Amino acid sequence: MQMIHITEKAAAKIRQLLAKESVPEESGGLRVGVQGGGCSGLSYAMRLETQARDRDKVFEENGARVFVDPKSYLYLANTTLDYQEDLMRQGFVFQNPLATRSCGCGSSFTA
Repeated sequence: MQMIHITEKAAAKIRQLLAKESVPEESGGLRVGVQGGGCSGLSYAMRLETQARDRDKVFEENGARVFVDPKSYLYLANTTLDYQEDLMRQGFVFQNPLATRSCGCGSSFTA
């Protein structure tokens, strides 16, 4: 099965967000998905969840968990989720090999 990879920086940020929102680390995680919209056609969506749903694909790496619904997984297989913090921006960054084009802000793409 193709994975969604979670870098150490992204995992640390997910754990930090779960703790801040009092979401149990044993069952909770970051839901990542794809929705229509954005300047390139598809955009990434993220939110904290207390647990996975029935049909979710669950990926765990570096002590953090990511939940992906089956439809979004089609666009996110083999993606690496990273967290970037520099002078220009801070936030989660998707390194998606399926994206044929992405926008300057990195939050939307074409597959």
